[in-house]
Amino acid sequence: MNRRHFLACSFAAAVAASLRAADAQHRVPRIVLRSSWQTVNIGDIGHTPGVLALIEKHIPEADVTLWPMDVRNGVEEMLRARFPKLHIVRTKEAAYECDFLLHGSGPYLTAHRDVAAWKKETGKPYGIYGITMAAAGDPGLKIMRNNGLDETVRDLLNGASFVFLRDGRSLEVVRRAGVTSPIIEFGPDGAFAADVRNEAAAIAFLRDHGLEEGKFLCAIPNLRNAPYWRVKPGYAFDEAKHRRNEEMKEHDHAPLREAIIAITRQTPMKFLVCPEDSTQMETGKELLVDPLPPDVQARVVWREKFWLTDEAISTYVRSAGLLSCEMHSPIMCIGNGVPALVCRFVEQTTKGFMWRNIGLDDWLFDLDNPEELARIVPTALALAKDPAAAKAKAARAREIVRERQRATMQILRKAATV
Repeated sequence: MNRRHFLACSFAAAVAASLRAADAQHRVPRIVLRSSWQTVNIGDIGHTPGVLALIEKHIPEADVTLWPMDVRNGVEEMLRARFPKLHIVRTKEAAYECDFLLHGSGPYLTAHRDVAAWKKETGKPYGIYGITMAAAGDPGLKIMRNNGLDETVRDLLNGASFVFLRDGRSLEVVRRAGVTSPIIEFGPDGAFAADVRNEAAAIAFLRDHGLEEGKFLCAIPNLRNAPYWRVKPGYAFDEAKHRRNEEMKEHDHAPLREAIIAITRQTPMKFLVCPEDSTQMETGKELLVDPLPPDVQARVVWREKFWLTDEAISTYVRSAGLLSCEMHSPIMCIGNGVPALVCRFVEQTTKGFMWRNIGLDDWLFDLDNPEELARIVPTALALAKDPAAAKAKAARAREIVRERQRATMQILRKAATV
């Protein structure tokens, strides 16, 4: 090879390398979202459209793929209606075509096995968005051991580009455990940003049941342990969980009934008793509706059928507020500027404490603390009597959430641009 040819080849190689580097620098982020854990709960459904909406707003150039666990029962159709360009894949091989894995919100590192496989088999970066990692010993946390994190999970958190925890207690747990991810911060649950809608269904239901916009509140019941043996094929009946449900159901729902009675008798407001998961229609009738006095029952509507997240949000935004023993309907309410009171208990892990992170301490009630039970009725009554003030408070909380969302999306953009 003569010198001229050698120099020409070297120059061409250098130009090609430079072009490849420039292409990599300017290539749009290719993000795969691991989410959509189940379809029996509108909160688990709501995580996904929330995160997708955030990426759409803050990283509009991103190419986003959803890698779901379950999008049956109308959920896929709902997502495609809101995000018509969305790619949905079912296999890890298809997911591995992306450059960055984002683990969506959940009660813990729900897809930890998939994150581990991604880390081992691709070597590509990943991040954790808005999960709970509760203190050791809390019920339902499969990946907690002794007084710290399971070593496998700790290693996954260590290797993440960022770890966003959706409540302050979880943030403390992860920091105390010595996790070494470069970014460990409070990051709101993805469902705060859910904006799917089914206006026609919501309007029709409210009209058919005499509920006027701004003149009713919603109420959601919740047993200590979701009795999924009622709705999930092959899900075994759990005697211990059933016994705990029976032991605590009156204790947990009596304050909500008292609030419904006080509000319907002292204000023009009506009530809609509705579900967050598909086991709660029966629970709502048994524990919130049937025991009410006749004059109060006449002002209460019971929703007897399950719904999807889009119809639920379209209903919540027309209400004056929500009283809930669940967490994600309140999250979606605040995300849309609707006041929401939360009653939590230990079986829900620590996610309810996120209300303290967004300035809603006095709208959070710990049902395991007897001293807090007496606050529920007067707080709910104050909300119903002055809905404008309650809405202003919800708006302030929403702005705290939005500021954190902006920050977390900036971090995601930088981490996913490889």
